Amino acid sequence: MTLPQGYRLSHDPAELQLDVIHGYLSRSYWSPDIPRHAVEQAVRHSLTVAVFDAAGAQVAFGRMVTDQTSFGYLSDVFVLEAHRGCGLARAMVQALLDRPEIRDCRTLLLLTQDAHGVYEACGFQRVQDPGPFMQVRRPGHYPQAPADPPEPPAQPR
Repeated sequence: MTLPQGYRLSHDPAELQLDVIHGYLSRSYWSPDIPRHAVEQAVRHSLTVAVFDAAGAQVAFGRMVTDQTSFGYLSDVFVLEAHRGCGLARAMVQALLDRPEIRDCRTLLLLTQDAHGVYEACGFQRVQDPGPFMQVRRPGHYPQAPADPPEPPAQPR
């Protein structure tokens, strides 16, 4: 899928603007108040995609958690409000699905409350038989922040 004029898609994690990602996710319905360190850890352990505007500002993000063989979970897809309605979410999702690490995965899942049309356009379908699915839900539960390294011992004089 082609992006509108002035936008650029990237899979390079070095380009990610974590302040933008954390800022959006911490006010989203699916991860309110998520700590920054949890966002950093999640991003570090995922395949990512982002969209940048002509000025280089990050305006959209998505990630796939996967074993790159049998399972992938699409998560944290968002487009900043001022950039919605021009196909950026669909382009990001399709770009993730086209990655070689994902292309042959047997099962891909996601959860959404309000963007079914975006995902259906990329081939996702509603779960036909939710019976086999089980979950552990821990709303608001995030890992502890890593401890600061201890102060180095004082050097003898």
